[in-house]
Amino acid sequence: MKSATSATPGKPRLTTSAMIASIAAEGQKTKPAPFGHALVELARSRPEVVGLTADLGKYTDLHIFAKEFPDRYYQMGMAEQLLYGAASGMAAEGFMPFATTYAVFASRRAYDFIHQTIAEEDRNVKIVCALPGLTSGYGPSHQAAEDLALFRAMPNMTVIDPCDAHEIEQIVPAIAEHHGPVYMRLLRGQVPLVLDEYNYQFRLGEASLIRDGRDVLIISSGIMTMRALEAAKELASDSVDVAVLHVPTIKPLDHGAILREAGKPGRLVVVAENHTIIGGLGEAIAALLMRSGVHPAFRQIALPDEFLAAGALPTLHDRYGISTAAVARQIKGWLR
Repeated sequence: MKSATSATPGKPRLTTSAMIASIAAEGQKTKPAPFGHALVELARSRPEVVGLTADLGKYTDLHIFAKEFPDRYYQMGMAEQLLYGAASGMAAEGFMPFATTYAVFASRRAYDFIHQTIAEEDRNVKIVCALPGLTSGYGPSHQAAEDLALFRAMPNMTVIDPCDAHEIEQIVPAIAEHHGPVYMRLLRGQVPLVLDEYNYQFRLGEASLIRDGRDVLIISSGIMTMRALEAAKELASDSVDVAVLHVPTIKPLDHGAILREAGKPGRLVVVAENHTIIGGLGEAIAALLMRSGVHPAFRQIALPDEFLAAGALPTLHDRYGISTAAVARQIKGWLR
């Protein structure tokens, strides 16, 4: 396995914890386990809600739900196919399962079970998965760099990539109101708070213009909206005015908002995503623009089409171009 160095001259060596807990910048506001707490609040008024996991309750924040509702919590062991087969069966009986695991296990190990027993049957199962994209430093076995491409291709599947704790808290009740299968990327543990400063409100299927700008439009999802907002502040010091369009619902896309913002003249359009450059938000938007006859200057910030290295997340994010500094650096280069 390739590894990325975690020591830089003049800087302290990063510890093992940096492989899994380095999404929030030092001193950034965070909130603990927003998914677990939001699910508990939902379950108080929705008795049909149940929680299932494949030996990862603690690592998907579902242990909070388990403590509050032990008789509605199901520990399925390390058997993701069983997890999603059981979730489908429970949905067929009128329950609303929230079934958690790591994104790699849902998208790769249990894909056929989800495809055949949940998506094809249009079952009301919420698939909530931690460690999406490059949010783990433990190498390809734990890095779900292609999960969005896989679930975007699955009929009947709604696909969501939240930015922060504020948005996760809003997504949980929103997807409960939506009947049908949902794949939601999960940020767990101490999750950054970003969008609360912008009076943001999640609406399923809608993109949101977080900030406007005349020079560059960044269209982003997930943690890359956080990076885009940070990069916009950095670029402002170089007199570069950056707009940020947050697209939390990857499928279905908000065609209207994307075409409206990308169609404004004179702006470089950059799609930023924590996902392989193949098959994710960037290619979805590129195809939409091409089909619609909208042709701005267009660039992508995404993970490369390769198996990624292991190492500390700050090091990996900079290496693969999705850190704040790397986003700002790439945009300045394109504007030259």
